[in-house]
Amino acid sequence: MTSAFMPQELIRKKRDGLALSDAEITFMVKGITSGQLSDVQLGAFAMAVYQRGMTMKERITLTQQMMYSGKVLSWQQMGLDGPIVDKHSTGGVGDKVSLMLGPIVAACGAYVPMISGRGLGHTGGTLDKFDSIPGYNAYPDEAVFKSLVKRVGCAIIGQTDKLAPADQRLYATRDVTATVESIDLITSSILSKKLAAGLDALVMDVKTGNGAFAAQMSMAQELSQSISHVATGAGVPTRCLITDMNQVLGHSVGNAVEMAECIDFLLNPAQADPRLLELTIELAAHMLDLSGAAASLSDARNKASAALNQGHAAQVFADMVQGLGGPADLLEKPAHYLPQAPIVKPILASASGYVTGMDVRGIGMCMVGLKAGRTKAEDSIDYAVGLSKMVQLNDYVKQGEVLALAHVRNDEQLHMVQQQLSSLIELNPKALGAQTLVKEFYQA
Repeated sequence: MTSAFMPQELIRKKRDGLALSDAEITFMVKGITSGQLSDVQLGAFAMAVYQRGMTMKERITLTQQMMYSGKVLSWQQMGLDGPIVDKHSTGGVGDKVSLMLGPIVAACGAYVPMISGRGLGHTGGTLDKFDSIPGYNAYPDEAVFKSLVKRVGCAIIGQTDKLAPADQRLYATRDVTATVESIDLITSSILSKKLAAGLDALVMDVKTGNGAFAAQMSMAQELSQSISHVATGAGVPTRCLITDMNQVLGHSVGNAVEMAECIDFLLNPAQADPRLLELTIELAAHMLDLSGAAASLSDARNKASAALNQGHAAQVFADMVQGLGGPADLLEKPAHYLPQAPIVKPILASASGYVTGMDVRGIGMCMVGLKAGRTKAEDSIDYAVGLSKMVQLNDYVKQGEVLALAHVRNDEQLHMVQQQLSSLIELNPKALGAQTLVKEFYQA
């Protein structure tokens, strides 16, 4: 690493609260990618940034350099006749929106090359849900990925080692050095991967509430402003919606059970969970509006609703699944293909009352206990286990009625879910007031 810079001096500079120049940040990112910055130095650098923060200019440079640390996709040679747009969620429990959102937006004439991630901690991952489909290849080569996006309009795949490799190493370090919650590093981590996909526009779903990483509204606001400014500064117009994660999104939590809910959503939108439907259409509308694929937000909402209700989005989803190696008739026979748990039994309410609270993070961790999620990156997942038909806030439940259906492997798991779920859902004589789903949105 021949340079006038020394890693320890740049770490010292950031430790002392000084801003790094573009050249200094470029030097550090090259060291992260090449491995010439040691694990100890990288951990110290992450902690210095966590403690002292970065200016907006530093964040933009860090994001751009991490984006350029690997392959940056280009779509110019593909002859696409619409904008390239994507969405990213900061993660929640039951957050299956991407599964329906990509196909809806593609059915409206935009192109969605969605590079998604796996779940870690209490939140589920889009990729894990797709892995529950037999044959689905989440890691196609670039030519297959690009041609599928052109032909179908949407492809949802995983991040390869070629995209933003600096982020992969930095994230692994943050995970074991208590530096995950840095706004600066969260911003650059999310955006370096997303911007490497060659987007024209990006919409962010920033979750807040007890089931979100940004549990406090103030952190969600700070993160939204940071992401919007940095992405726009890096050349990609970005809009951030702050949305509620104080209850499970939709009626299911798990992998195969969420995929089943997604398929039912696409085929029978009139019966879909109202909150899940509202958020999916709203995010689709912002993607279409921001990317220029619709004349206005109201026009975009109408387009998205029509694409869903007329079955066009379901057809895009089916074509995408088949194009990535999944069954051609998944939508006709989901139960035939998706893993099924041997035991499906109701968890019953021990008292009567309105559902006035959920420990959403606790529900997510309960699912991790079933192996529906991971405690570390290399853990294997049980795609069949989970919860379905979950109650929602303000539902009235009588004693002995169903809070959720548990999909489990054995009686021991069933007993664990029964014990935990009843303590994670609050029942009270009076209902809550109306809950706002989309709280604010930002665009730099």
